[in-house]
Amino acid sequence: MKLKELTKAEEQIMQILWQLNEAIVKDILEKIPEPKPAYNTVSTVVRVLEGKGFVDHKAYGNSHVYFPLISEDDYKKFTFDKLMSNYFDNSYKSLVSFIADEKNLGLKELDELTELINKLKSQKK
Repeated sequence: MKLKELTKAEEQIMQILWQLNEAIVKDILEKIPEPKPAYNTVSTVVRVLEGKGFVDHKAYGNSHVYFPLISEDDYKKFTFDKLMSNYFDNSYKSLVSFIADEKNLGLKELDELTELINKLKSQKK
């Protein structure tokens, strides 16, 4: 299945579903910070997510219990790959350089990054 990019509202609901594993609309609504959207708004977004293949449901009478079909890790990878191709020309060097410059990383953080890189290199051998 080809993943699609989520809107902010869809992503917020997916974050909640990944956390809860399964939920009814009321459970999702309770986890959304103030100002809370209307119940019908959340219900509509959940149904859109279902249409996109991100969510499915089990019916218990009139209640629908929703659960994610796409894992958080799969969506993270999709989002990261899109970020890398759209903004960093698939260059990890560009990404790290951007982070180091933009977040004004100090020597300690840069040393930690170097340590992590060396650790990953040794695991690849």
